[in-house]
Amino acid sequence: MDGNHRWGTRHGGDWRRGHEEGVNALRRVVRFCREDGVRALTVYAFSCENWGRSAAEVGFLLGLLERTLGAELPELQKQGVRLTFAGDRAALPESLQRAMQRAEAATSSCGELVLCVALSYGGRQDIARAAQELCRRVAEGSLSPEQVTEQLLAAQLSTHAATSAAAGATGAAGGGGGGDPDLLIRTSGEQRLSNFLLWECAYTELYFTDTCWPDFDRPHWDAALQHYATRTRRFGRRGRQSDGPAASPPPASNASSGSSSAAAAPRPRPGKAPL
Repeated sequence: MDGNHRWGTRHGGDWRRGHEEGVNALRRVVRFCREDGVRALTVYAFSCENWGRSAAEVGFLLGLLERTLGAELPELQKQGVRLTFAGDRAALPESLQRAMQRAEAATSSCGELVLCVALSYGGRQDIARAAQELCRRVAEGSLSPEQVTEQLLAAQLSTHAATSAAAGATGAAGGGGGGDPDLLIRTSGEQRLSNFLLWECAYTELYFTDTCWPDFDRPHWDAALQHYATRTRRFGRRGRQSDGPAASPPPASNASSGSSSAAAAPRPRPGKAPL
């Protein structure tokens, strides 16, 4: 969700308004997901690196997040949106942590859309924390180095609750990347991951747009989905196994959970998308 500050300074000079309009954009995208059959959405709300911004902006952002959680929770429940969070919760204000816990508890039975909000999150930091936990278990003797697998490390990531829920929502098998994102959308013209979901996006399709997040609307969403529809997802295999059958069964499908028409042909939809 990039470009809020820039949008605000271009529209009246108040960066706070850019962040507030970013909330409206997120509200729209949640609606698009539900309309188009996308079953899981992860949004990058506040990164570990964002702590380096001015105290005024950090305080405003965290306050806005807490107010938004309280204001939007009834509507999210009504729409069947399950809220989960990723990142270093301990670094966040206690009042925000309590708001996050209330939101998770209140929406735990919702099943229309899994919405994961990444707060105080960094992909490298998350992988390092997961590795530290496995090292601790090896050191205490409850785990051997040979038992460490991709699936076991993934289970230690702060995104694990979201990816597991996404795998269930889209019918993909858990573990082995079954709940990983299909499509990543980056707004505001930047073309990099910026430490977002580095483990989870190993086979994710990438889409970049110059549009700032507050302006992101249905035409931009449709353009991203159309881009995804043109991609051939091989996961390391060839499109056609011309030299014989696959050596082993393919991994659990990350295909979209719904489709709609573009001209006469069905258009695939990503089941899981981060922003």
